[in-house]
Amino acid sequence: MEKNKSYALVSAQGLKKQRNRLSEANKHGDIMAKVIVYSTSTCPYCVMAKDWLKQKKVDFVEINVGIDQEKAREMVQKSGQTGVPVIDVDGEIVKGFVRPELEKALKKKKLI
Repeated sequence: MEKNKSYALVSAQGLKKQRNRLSEANKHGDIMAKVIVYSTSTCPYCVMAKDWLKQKKVDFVEINVGIDQEKAREMVQKSGQTGVPVIDVDGEIVKGFVRPELEKALKKKKLI
């Protein structure tokens, strides 16, 4: 039993060190910006936006607002609209799949 407690302690310490390194890297701008795609299962423009981001090798998190009502409210709060896709590029909101606007936001955040 003591062995397991020791392992948990080491793991917790390792996690704390990792968080500290990530926090420090973030202060220096070494961590890439986060991209969130708010979408639904039936949205063809959402599919096009996600395919384009994959083609450009941009990592993103997809949130299905058709399933997650809390995230749907978050999307409306950020964008002022209920239509999808809404793409959050590190705080810069792109409404719809407007390729030039999305590309501009990604370049501004140095993601492409």
